[in-house]
Amino acid sequence: MDWKAKLITHRGASRIALYFDKDAAFLQELQQLEDCRWSQTLGAWHVPDTESNRSIFRVDAAAGKSVLALIHEVNQPVLLRFVEQLRLSGYSVHTIRKYRADFGDFLYWLKGVPARDCDEEQVRAYILQCLVDKRQSEALIHSRLNALKFYYRTILHREHFFLDIPRPKKPQKLPKVIPVAIIKKLFEQTTNLKHNTILKLCYGMGLRVSEIAGLTIPQIDSRNMQVLVEHGKGKKERYVNLPESILEQLRLYYKEYKPKHYLFEGADGGMISIRTVQHIFRESMKKTGYERKLGIHSLRHSFATHLLEQGTDIRFIQELLGHSNIKTTLLYTEVSDHNIRKIVSPLDKL
Repeated sequence: MDWKAKLITHRGASRIALYFDKDAAFLQELQQLEDCRWSQTLGAWHVPDTESNRSIFRVDAAAGKSVLALIHEVNQPVLLRFVEQLRLSGYSVHTIRKYRADFGDFLYWLKGVPARDCDEEQVRAYILQCLVDKRQSEALIHSRLNALKFYYRTILHREHFFLDIPRPKKPQKLPKVIPVAIIKKLFEQTTNLKHNTILKLCYGMGLRVSEIAGLTIPQIDSRNMQVLVEHGKGKKERYVNLPESILEQLRLYYKEYKPKHYLFEGADGGMISIRTVQHIFRESMKKTGYERKLGIHSLRHSFATHLLEQGTDIRFIQELLGHSNIKTTLLYTEVSDHNIRKIVSPLDKL
């Protein structure tokens, strides 16, 4: 699909405007990007001007062209085969788009050199340029390496490729957690029944924003007080507990809004957009007066941290969150201050 990406200044902020033909799948994935908005004035969707978004949409070099058009003709079939293999491997639309941009950047850098003929030294030189000359983030470099690894190891079957190319260390950022008192205030200030139910379920079940948006009525088992999360990260299914305190409100919501398939529907009757859910959270948080800048994912972080502080076993939290690796869940032990607050500074002992 052809699209155009253009750097703009919208309401005093640097943004990337995106112009494309109507495509439901593309739009759904686009709306998963942080702070993606529609502008009636521009007649376009737009996202923040960040390094990651510039990479995804090739905004610097694209000038309205697709990634394929920028690549030397010798490597154009390579990119098409690369995307085809990703689809056959069952990767999500979002991951395919990201990998396509990352691998496309490498092919653009190669000019007329066939990708198949490259060795580790050439890949090393490319990564070094990304780090030193372009000063790209560690997260972006990891994404670039993942795309290259897929090509050389999965498609070309070069198992020992990349053995001598180290990955830069990514900064370990701790999850942002909302205090319990602010969570209560958030719910109190959100008087719209639909919005309140969305936020309570996000927090009460530790759901990702894509999971709450994609929640369907058949997934909710009120008899067993469980919810089946069917389209979690990595295409993994899991069961989460339905909070007893939300059951009556959920029934009231169902009677009032009468959703047909998706629990929370958008204006067109389909799935509510991720952008809308993010907007609901932002507007509700403003009413609490809490000044720390947070995204809706912080409700999931808060769910895990508050469970931990209540004494819940970390292995159960891992299962509820759908984490494959316990190390991801263990991050919450570093933000939980339940026991740390009991420690008295030696200064207070003087």
